Amino acid sequence: MKAVNLLELPVEERKESIYAKGKQKPNLKCDTDSIAGVVSQRACVYCGARVVLNPVTDAVHLVHGPIGCASYTWDIRGALSSGSDLYRFSFSTDLKEQDVIFGGEKKLALAIDELVLKYNPKLVFVYSTCIVGVIGDDLEMVCRVAARKHGIDVIPVQSSGFAGNKSAGYRAACDALLRLIEPKNKKEVKKSKSLNYLGDFNLAGEVWIIKSYLREMDIDMNVAFTGDSSCAALKTAAKASLNIVQCTGSMFYLAGKMEQIYGIPYMNISFLGLEDTAESLRKIAKFFGDPETMCKAEELIEREINANGDIVRGYREKLRGKKAAVYVGGGFKAISLIKQFREIGIDVVMVGTQTGRQEEYDTINDLVDEGTVILDDANPAELEQFIVKKGAHLLVGGVKERPLAYKLGVAFIDHNHDRKHPLSGFVGAVNFAEEVYSTVCSPVWRFTQVPADAPDWLDGNAGKREIIIA
Repeated sequence: MKAVNLLELPVEERKESIYAKGKQKPNLKCDTDSIAGVVSQRACVYCGARVVLNPVTDAVHLVHGPIGCASYTWDIRGALSSGSDLYRFSFSTDLKEQDVIFGGEKKLALAIDELVLKYNPKLVFVYSTCIVGVIGDDLEMVCRVAARKHGIDVIPVQSSGFAGNKSAGYRAACDALLRLIEPKNKKEVKKSKSLNYLGDFNLAGEVWIIKSYLREMDIDMNVAFTGDSSCAALKTAAKASLNIVQCTGSMFYLAGKMEQIYGIPYMNISFLGLEDTAESLRKIAKFFGDPETMCKAEELIEREINANGDIVRGYREKLRGKKAAVYVGGGFKAISLIKQFREIGIDVVMVGTQTGRQEEYDTINDLVDEGTVILDDANPAELEQFIVKKGAHLLVGGVKERPLAYKLGVAFIDHNHDRKHPLSGFVGAVNFAEEVYSTVCSPVWRFTQVPADAPDWLDGNAGKREIIIA
């Protein structure tokens, strides 16, 4: 594959994972382990599992490992709940040096006993960490004994950090969910016009917004994976007639397994932006094949587009000429963000993901303009270089990318963990446009400082904003 000629890459082995769109479309090296010695933006296996399972509201989330693992992921999703808030607590066995030497199984069993006595949960998730993978504690045995002793579900999450990357953590979480939802009778009667919503974690009430849309179309949202979900609700998942998948990175595996085991078909949807939200509602209505449902879907879409469309499109002139860089977890979200930026007149000049698949990168290639940098499993040095070289005014990412953007004097939008306003649905499209405008067009960027001894490639910033040399 032709090397990227924008500038020299810090790590030679990364060249096959990065290219700038041209006349020929190369295959991007993706869905692989990170290169040793490169500080990937990906999280570890355990973190991947935790972000998927943490929004299960009435579960005890017990981290079997050092205290740092539990504190790192405490309340990591910030998801909202309409019921229990037990998931807001972060529990740890706090393994010490002696536990590493002599084993931590007894400590784990005692921790489960204490938590069940104090909180009386119906479900306990026990996460393994790097240390547990090294010392070889038998989580399966401890959890099986505890489940029999207390008469509840105690499910091990095999998320030892050395077992792979963040994608392996997603699969570990999905395997744990499959153990929870497995019904005694795999031929359970399906609920008519009922679906499961996979890959939404209800960060700012998005599950409730989409649920209201579906209710208006006479479609029941059986359970969301895993935003605002409960143990009892998750156990009914096999009764749904359809799975819709928002975050393919975390839930593609689960959707495929549920189709294989329970015969539940799935479709990829996106409720990010006006265009994708409208198209997704139409796809769902068409699946159920009810003329009345399809009619109600069109009425809903028409009403919401009339109410919100002009607001979103009104930002195009204000944002004309601005450029965005996108670096998110899954490929399907990146695709949706490219379309959403197009709705408000912003060109995406760099786009990458942590867990994207080849078919998703092919779609990204078709959507973006020539010269756009496309990359998989980036590191901070690469993100920094391409953001500056392409003259991006805005970076969309997660908590780990925020400091990088601000150090470069670039606007930032959190699309993953810490935000407090919904970005899904028609109302989310308005919120997104308003946030982009208020962030990118803030007068603060006129006072961005560039040190006098900055490298020459920082000249790429010149012309996009007023530069003050320190």
